[in-house]
Amino acid sequence: MEHVIHYIWKHKILKPDLRTTSGEKVEVIDPGNYNRDEGPDFFNAKIKIGNTVWAGNVEIHENASDWYRHNHHNNKAYDNVILHVCLNCDCEVTRPDGTAMPALKIECPEHVKQNYDTLKSNDIFPACHTVIEKIPHIMRRSWLTYLQSERLEQKAGAISTMLEKQHGNMEDTFFIMLSRNFGFGVNNDAFQQWAASLPLRAVDKHRDNLMQVESIFFGMAGLLDAADGDPYRDRLKEEFAYLSHKFSLAVPAPPQWKLLRMRPDNFPHIRIARLAAIYHAHANLFSRFMTASYPEGMQELLDVKLSDYWDTHYTFGRETGNSRRHVSRQTIDLIAINTIVPFMYVYGKQKGAEDTDAKIEKITEAIPPENNHITRSWSKTGIAIDNAADSQAIIQLTKNYCMQRKCLFCRFGYEFLKHKES
Repeated sequence: MEHVIHYIWKHKILKPDLRTTSGEKVEVIDPGNYNRDEGPDFFNAKIKIGNTVWAGNVEIHENASDWYRHNHHNNKAYDNVILHVCLNCDCEVTRPDGTAMPALKIECPEHVKQNYDTLKSNDIFPACHTVIEKIPHIMRRSWLTYLQSERLEQKAGAISTMLEKQHGNMEDTFFIMLSRNFGFGVNNDAFQQWAASLPLRAVDKHRDNLMQVESIFFGMAGLLDAADGDPYRDRLKEEFAYLSHKFSLAVPAPPQWKLLRMRPDNFPHIRIARLAAIYHAHANLFSRFMTASYPEGMQELLDVKLSDYWDTHYTFGRETGNSRRHVSRQTIDLIAINTIVPFMYVYGKQKGAEDTDAKIEKITEAIPPENNHITRSWSKTGIAIDNAADSQAIIQLTKNYCMQRKCLFCRFGYEFLKHKES
């Protein structure tokens, strides 16, 4: 319930005549900035109490006694709290410095309570679907634009974290994150774990030999251990034993690869074979992808010729019909939106490139939107999903707000909560 009080305070859904528990008139000039970290709930608020204007922090609780239960009275971070806002003012409280603190008892409107209960219990997705079409188009677009930026920042943060682990080596970081996104959801973590374990400096010494690149890639993935008499696997296994000894490779525990209910094209074997062929075919992968055109240049970099063995196999030992494995346009689009664009963003910020935003916008608006249950569900509410930028925003909204029930932090949720006829 405390989050609902935050919502009421933040959006000033308050009755006209506000008074402290001691009877002084209260005017909320500025509710302040919401704080999601440690410390008071709202920073830099501006409140007029009686004839005095106060600037400082606001703390919110369901019950005033929570102040003591949370040990705020012993925390110097709460010295500058100018107002204690509660649903139930069940006791008086003092600041850590011992001074008395004014308290304001607020009420939660009945329609807000009902709407909040609906959002929490509604089995229909999205829970706020009844108000979407009533929200002005410009408001919907501004929220989606914010979500696009939030998702890009989130991906950029993951890249920056990996870049730090790789001691600033952008080429290695790029290959690891490219590999991660070759997992396409199901095997993302396994691919990242595998790529981060690769001895790329050792691989570089044999980069001109595709079979040797494959031997290290498959050996480090733990996919050469079976003894099924497959001649190609045996050759790779023998080569990996030689290279392991040559470079004193420490082979880690293999990732937990998932193959159940998976289309053959998505098997980790064929994905690793393609990554080996890409690594073999193109030195300076990062710079090549950063300057490649969409989609032609990216397709040329990704749609490389695999070893002949993979023309007739998806895994070791299981032969299929003869056909060359091509990269689909859908795969190119997914790699572009999940790998290329975030790296463009990170690199552009590092170099202060002024044209980065325009490049990113051009690519994301040219890529068709993803077609999945999430985008289809939102399309039914009247939300226009015209390109990849829109579908990225919708995915961000669903995963970071809807699925986590953070409706109080969503602009659509805000509109739903204040709506009296929902």
